[in-house]
Amino acid sequence: MSNEVHVIGAGLAGAEAAWQITRLGLKVVLHEMRPGKLTPAHKTGDFAELVCSNSFKSKSRSNASGLLKEELSRLGSLIMSCAVANELPAGQALAVDRDLFAKCVSDTLTSNPLVTVIEEEVTKLSHHPDEPWVIASGPLTSDALALALQDILGESYLYFFDAIAPIVTAESLDMSKVFRASRYDKGDADYLNCPMSKEQYMTFLTELLAAECHPGHDFEKTSFFEGCIPIEEMAKRGAKTLAFGPLKPVGLKPPDSDLPPYAVVQLRQDNVSAELYNLVGFQTNLRYAEQDRVFRLIPGLEEAKFVRYGTMHRNLFINSPRLLEPSLRFKEFPLLFCAGQMTGVEGYLESAATGWLAGQNAARVALDREVVTLPPTTVMGALLHYITHAAEDNFQPMNAIFGIMPPLNESGKRLSKKERQEEYAGRSLSTLSEWMKKV
Repeated sequence: MSNEVHVIGAGLAGAEAAWQITRLGLKVVLHEMRPGKLTPAHKTGDFAELVCSNSFKSKSRSNASGLLKEELSRLGSLIMSCAVANELPAGQALAVDRDLFAKCVSDTLTSNPLVTVIEEEVTKLSHHPDEPWVIASGPLTSDALALALQDILGESYLYFFDAIAPIVTAESLDMSKVFRASRYDKGDADYLNCPMSKEQYMTFLTELLAAECHPGHDFEKTSFFEGCIPIEEMAKRGAKTLAFGPLKPVGLKPPDSDLPPYAVVQLRQDNVSAELYNLVGFQTNLRYAEQDRVFRLIPGLEEAKFVRYGTMHRNLFINSPRLLEPSLRFKEFPLLFCAGQMTGVEGYLESAATGWLAGQNAARVALDREVVTLPPTTVMGALLHYITHAAEDNFQPMNAIFGIMPPLNESGKRLSKKERQEEYAGRSLSTLSEWMKKV
């Protein structure tokens, strides 16, 4: 038996794994190369720094993402508790002040006497370590560690490109052209909405398609994850793609009009003081000068001050169906576990969910206890089952959706969409409660 577990990476998954290990009474050595060495996307040394959106998606249990939040809360997730403690107004979504959220996670772990933080880049790994290790170095794993992993696993990495949306200051917006509302008036009026006429939309689209992107990536051959596809790539799919996608006007009506606009660009609050807003759905690889030029065509953003431009970065993930057990332990290495986006999950809380399981199981191995898996009728269980059982030859990242869960037993009765969602939620939480009693 070992009384210590090592965790590589203090992102969402690594922080969650470390916390779960301490809950079982074990010491954690948390290895984090930041701030000494930053990734292409990170800016600080804070744990669980959010480099993309500040939204954790829907809070509603009728949504798989919302149901995942409830599951994680019941399982004692550190990431969920810090997210709730630093929540911002965002309608039906859970959005956070990214700085305060990261500080909450960092302070909780660094103040825990069972946690030792080592600020270093891990560049070597043992094929047969003496103590359990959780590899949660994230999709921006350093080149040296990626090579070390490749040496151990004997596998080539899959990859895709991920994108980050720009952030602007609230004071630089022309509020005479912007209105506050949440889609379908659900919740408070938490979003800033920039309405566009058809003429304005077509001008914006024309300039977006003509804008120059950063060089260095062969995007014609690049595989993008659909949930984070750059806005300029979406625009190439057709003139109405954006108007029916992130700029859809449905459920939004300006206060001075009875008709919806042709398209709407939404801005979501990014910090507690409401000084910063991010452009929802505007992940991009445009050159910074082009972002300045094209995005200022959006009504209300003519004089916008950008505090962060959109960027692209490479995300790495392993072939989990080939390499991992359902417990997130490597099949050939009983003391090595993997967590986070490297496993092939996509999303903040999806990453935290893998951290929860990897941390729990690494601690169980150290304590000479059996590893566990979650029931596939839960969102967490279904997601973890997917990434360890999907087709090896075409494995792609997955986020929390009802579609990967076992079908409902409808007993011949045809259920409405709302009824199915309620059935999924009820079955999931009931199953989780029974499972928690046994473990």
